[in-house]
Amino acid sequence: MAEPKDIWSEISRGYRAYLRLEKHLSANTIDSYMRDLAQFAHFVLRFYGTTPQEVTQQTVERYMSWLYERGREKSSQARSLSGIKSFFNFMLLNDMIETSPAEMVEAPKAGRPLPDTLTVEEIDRLIGSIDPATQKGLRDRAILELLYSCGLRVSELCDLKIGDLFFGEGYIRVTGKGDKQRLVPVSDIARDRVQLYLETRRAAASGDTLFLNNRGSRLTRVMIFTIIRQAAMRAGIGKRISPHTFRHSFATHLLEGGANIRQVQELLGHENILTTEIYTHLDSTHLRDTVEEHMRIP
Repeated sequence: MAEPKDIWSEISRGYRAYLRLEKHLSANTIDSYMRDLAQFAHFVLRFYGTTPQEVTQQTVERYMSWLYERGREKSSQARSLSGIKSFFNFMLLNDMIETSPAEMVEAPKAGRPLPDTLTVEEIDRLIGSIDPATQKGLRDRAILELLYSCGLRVSELCDLKIGDLFFGEGYIRVTGKGDKQRLVPVSDIARDRVQLYLETRRAAASGDTLFLNNRGSRLTRVMIFTIIRQAAMRAGIGKRISPHTFRHSFATHLLEGGANIRQVQELLGHENILTTEIYTHLDSTHLRDTVEEHMRIP
């Protein structure tokens, strides 16, 4: 008879394949789910020594208490529970269990701390702090301009291909979560900065990836974070800034300028309009009324 640890490993492998092939999640999201699952499995094996099929609601609740006792943030606890529920739903779909032990476990109520936003002047300072006299500078300016003016996720920026640029038509093609594609208008200044970068892009670079590092390879998320952090230091901006800050600022500035929240939702690639509302710090009656109005649409 297989050991509980081996059963966890076998089912976990099937779950990883399910996330990739059926749910079409990104590699980073899958890794996050699997890390949370591995920690939960370690807890169950250490304290209970049971298989996934033998996990009870009490076990899941005890695990959530264990996370709380170790000072995990409410958002982190909620994310872990979401992953556990997803895992047991996978087992349900494959007839490995009859009911999910996590179904009735409630996540801790967490507030929604809003990220810092950048003003247009601060964004100009950030981009202006980069030296355009170098190939790297031209690349970094193009990166920051696209992040802001197109409201891209960092993963979407890293995945951009030269073939996704349709500057003659005035837009770029973006591949978002679940491999869903959308067309996003591109500003004249973003187009010009990308074209300046392309003129100096490594001639020997293989492939169609737009943004490359100095070895001619695809940029990573960490590299984008580093570019932003260095630009913020040079510009003297003390806010906590990440690639998401540009996306959040993009949505906020559009809504402040009078854009319709449904339009912003489409530009950001959100399935749920409530997600778009979270991305903004506007708390006006007009915005709340607009959200409620669109929520009534069948």
